[in-house]
Amino acid sequence: MERALRQSLKESQQHGNERFPFGVYWYQFAPGAHVVDSHWHKESEIFYCIEGEVLFQVDTEYIPVRAGEAVFIDGGDIHTGHARGGQGCSFCAMVFDFAMLASAQYDAMQEGLIVPFQERKAVFPRLITPENDPGLLAHIRQMISLSRQPPPGYQAAMKGHLYLMLYEAAASGRLMNRSRSGAADTARTERLKKVIVYIQHHYHRPIRLGELADLIPMSEGQFCRFFKSMTGQTPVDYINSYRVRQAAELLRQPHKKISDIALDVGFDHISYFVRVFRKTMRCTPSEYRKKL
Repeated sequence: MERALRQSLKESQQHGNERFPFGVYWYQFAPGAHVVDSHWHKESEIFYCIEGEVLFQVDTEYIPVRAGEAVFIDGGDIHTGHARGGQGCSFCAMVFDFAMLASAQYDAMQEGLIVPFQERKAVFPRLITPENDPGLLAHIRQMISLSRQPPPGYQAAMKGHLYLMLYEAAASGRLMNRSRSGAADTARTERLKKVIVYIQHHYHRPIRLGELADLIPMSEGQFCRFFKSMTGQTPVDYINSYRVRQAAELLRQPHKKISDIALDVGFDHISYFVRVFRKTMRCTPSEYRKKL
């Protein structure tokens, strides 16, 4: 059951390619926007905040990430986030398969750093700040710069920066052990996964709070408090946000009517759909389609 729940949250996008599994993505969001829906991928991720501030959540841990800071996501961790403050945010996400650093043969690097990293016994700090990790941030900024207009051979530079980050974190004692999590946190995370998977499977129809609360089970009041504490959103806000994300993908199909899209993603009234879409995306569905 647990495996099925995690699989439903798993991101299917390929990052980079088989020869160089390293993808880089830039995003910009308005104030209060939900910037990262709950998901996970087997690859590791470095999330660097360029402007503004993002409240990130990794499993049950909340992490405010400000401009000039980064958060490191271990492969397999469920994560989500939304913009904080009044200016919105922009950020760069680098997603990569750590296996790309593995040696062709079992050597000292493989034994001392690569295997412990893959087992989460020696990984980068979760929050990477200028005060604690100036060297790591310098490498992250250089990797971002290289990715904007990749020069010939930039793959070697990207791998080199990751190796140097490993060295600097190890030399400064900043490698962390995240191989185990508390039983209570694990139980809360699994409960959240169960609810999110249910929403993803049933978002196209009305979803009552009672049926979500029964999944755990809790009273509706307890459930709303639990969900807000875990995601930073109310259940209704999360459902609407997820529906809007699905609608945004359907808007890429020019032949589909906006009224039909609203019904397809679970909105009974077109006016309510437009209002929620504008609140989330800072534009109407028709304006969004024109931008595409």
